[in-house]
Amino acid sequence: HFLHPGVAPSPRSHPSRTTTMRLSVAAAVVALATCAGAFAPQPSFAARGVVASASASSSAPLRMSAVEEAAADSSAPATKAPKKHRNPDPGDRDILVRAARGEEVERTPVWLMRQAGRYMAAFREYSTKYPFRQRSETPDMAVELSLQCHRAYGMDGIIMFSDILTPLPTLGIDFDVVKGTGPVISTEVRTEEDVAALADAETVDFDEKLPFIREILERLSVEAEEANTSLIGFVGAPFTLAAYTIEGKSSKACLTTKKMMMADEAGDSAAMSQFLDKLAVMIGNYGCHQIECGAQVVQVFESWAHQLSPKWFERFAKPAAKKAIAIMKEKHPDVPVIYFANGGSSYLELQRDTGADMIAIDWGVDMAQARSVLGDDVPVSGNLDPTVLFGTKEQIEQAVRDCIDGAGGPGKHLLNLGHGVMQGTPEEAVGWLVDECRRYKGKDV
Repeated sequence: HFLHPGVAPSPRSHPSRTTTMRLSVAAAVVALATCAGAFAPQPSFAARGVVASASASSSAPLRMSAVEEAAADSSAPATKAPKKHRNPDPGDRDILVRAARGEEVERTPVWLMRQAGRYMAAFREYSTKYPFRQRSETPDMAVELSLQCHRAYGMDGIIMFSDILTPLPTLGIDFDVVKGTGPVISTEVRTEEDVAALADAETVDFDEKLPFIREILERLSVEAEEANTSLIGFVGAPFTLAAYTIEGKSSKACLTTKKMMMADEAGDSAAMSQFLDKLAVMIGNYGCHQIECGAQVVQVFESWAHQLSPKWFERFAKPAAKKAIAIMKEKHPDVPVIYFANGGSSYLELQRDTGADMIAIDWGVDMAQARSVLGDDVPVSGNLDPTVLFGTKEQIEQAVRDCIDGAGGPGKHLLNLGHGVMQGTPEEAVGWLVDECRRYKGKDV
């Protein structure tokens, strides 16, 4: 629904090797490759081959301790001065992670939201046969879906094939993704009593409730290491999950949610604040769980930010997002967190102090203008208009160069779209974008 990172090998790829290699073998291969200087630039997308699959054994469940309420008051800004890299031998393996921390890197890294999806013929071979939750909750399918786009195009990160709604059942909120309709949520949350009836967010055992997440991420961690790239996890922001739940499905006006916010502000009902607080704890802990399973970066998706005025963002969405991010940063301070408010470019200045390491920018604002609003000290990612991928090769390459220059030049930000890859996008266009990003050295080179 939000991020569909890939499937079976494309016609450009070589036949896949066995998926039965053991972790010890995979580790040995990576170690040997590292010693041999394996951190070399990848060839163009047309020449790339298939990365071998590897199965990882499941490890013991990890219990997450409760985080003190004070973490919610963290005002750590999204501003960080450039740091020297922490990897003594930096390269493609961690270039995305270093950029997300706010470090200046040797070239501009790139990954794309919805970097695999229905625009890929190989993806449609799965999406036309299997329901979304079966695909995202079956490790063999989810791993393959996560890897295919990287095999084809060589982005600087592999992202787990999943959905922002995936953890809702841990609180007792049921959902499904219906073809032609999208997510449908059957659990009603409107009152303080409804919120109280949900499960305790502090005590959720993700290995028990979502056992497939650990297997998917652990296997992808092996794959990412072998492919010399990074592994990205993601969560939905509290407001977005609250609004989806309250509305029951996608909504143009988000009216029921806004009525609850107004009732909360008026003091008539605290249901909205209580629901956001419960979601923030669950989401923060879910992000920690993903990190403990192998994710090296976590992106927080405020997918419904376009429904929020600056006032409502500041009053409801932002404090809940800050609390979720604070939980992740308190337990895993070295793992970068990216915050993306889709449709929130009208209040970029309010996003500086979310506590995230990087702000992802939507396509509704020019990158240079976003830089001027946030300041050069705020790490950013984004923000190509997804429709540019329907243009010519020359137009796509120029858009890539303009975005990189607007962000300050090569190595000064993390390139992405300002939203997800659209259905119908020509497959070769994604390759042109990735290749130009990796090639571009700046205006004077």
